[in-house]
Amino acid sequence: MQARSGPKHLRKPTEANDKYPWFIRLYGVLSIIGGAVQLFASVRAALVIASLFSNGIDLGNIEAKGHASITTIIIAIVLVLVSAILAVMFFVLGIRLLKNKRHKAATLCNVMIGLEAIDMLCRFMLAGFELDLLPPLINMIILFALEAYSDPSLRAERLEKHHEQALADKVAKEEGTLGRDTTGKGYITLNFFNVFWVFVVCCVLGLLVEVAWHMIVVEPGVYQDRAGLLYGPFSPIYGFGAVLMTVALNRYYKSNPIVVFLVSACIGAAFEYFVSWFLETAFGIVAWDYSGTFLNINGRVNFMFFCIWGVLGFLWVRFLLPIMLKLVNTIPWNWRYSVTAVCAILLLADGALTLAAFDCWYERNNGTMDYEHCSAIVAFCNDNYDDNFMENRFQSMTMTTVNSSRAE
Repeated sequence: MQARSGPKHLRKPTEANDKYPWFIRLYGVLSIIGGAVQLFASVRAALVIASLFSNGIDLGNIEAKGHASITTIIIAIVLVLVSAILAVMFFVLGIRLLKNKRHKAATLCNVMIGLEAIDMLCRFMLAGFELDLLPPLINMIILFALEAYSDPSLRAERLEKHHEQALADKVAKEEGTLGRDTTGKGYITLNFFNVFWVFVVCCVLGLLVEVAWHMIVVEPGVYQDRAGLLYGPFSPIYGFGAVLMTVALNRYYKSNPIVVFLVSACIGAAFEYFVSWFLETAFGIVAWDYSGTFLNINGRVNFMFFCIWGVLGFLWVRFLLPIMLKLVNTIPWNWRYSVTAVCAILLLADGALTLAAFDCWYERNNGTMDYEHCSAIVAFCNDNYDDNFMENRFQSMTMTTVNSSRAE
């Protein structure tokens, strides 16, 4: 009999002893079944939409009723396509889980998380804050956990190397290199910890920039609350913008300044346009309007803010990102993951509650709020975030419900 090479907890994992546990394999079976059922439902929905067009749907009449009707149809079509793609991916994911293909399963989970987010976004824009959002939300949570469990880089070099990794983190913190990309392919390691704190720091910095810009340029001496969430000094558009720029430019942070400027400007302007479009089509909210300014596009972006995004992106990648890394690394090394997890949960709850409050604000303004048969979360929002609260908290926003894409 061949002698074992050492204690079980010190032996290197192999395909034989590093298989998924039974409950993940069971989830793989359910994914295959669920994917097949979802694909069938998506095909039926696609056939229904196709039949509407084949029966002579009057696009001219729809267009005459306003852009929201056309937008609603487009969003519904996108939802069906995304649902069909997800169905196929769940089927493939189930097979990969059963075959113990960890790396491929983790990669697929990353793609599916993004698609589930699009699915939730479409559902939200069509029907608001309803129970239909719960299945994709649960799927996202499961996929996040599955990706973290499957990806070797996020499992701290496997269980038996956890202690060595912790010691390495401690040494790196003492040397001031914690969070840096040791492969040389980029400036920082694009893991959840770094990306999350890029988001948080830039949410706060962005809010400070917004407030200062309004007090100095727009209305000198006049303070206006520019926060984007119900609680905390956060402006998510800057957080997401910074994350996109960091991911796009991480490998090119030493590139020509003009390249960094243009990439940052394009990313920032495109994301600003999307946020403006989303707020208006989902809630009828207009948070800014650049109509009449130089080279504006539908009043959502213009040339001046295109350039400002470029400057902010350049400053962030070249100068502020290293400072942010040093600031975040002041978190005690043995607390960094637990503190990050708690903060992420709180920020996610803040974001979800903000969307629920926006939805209730919309329903009240649209005259469709059912006060007698509403859910507990809707009743809570109505009691605590009435119209006066929302107008005072989100002072730069105005609501015109007729511009939304809701399928009433």
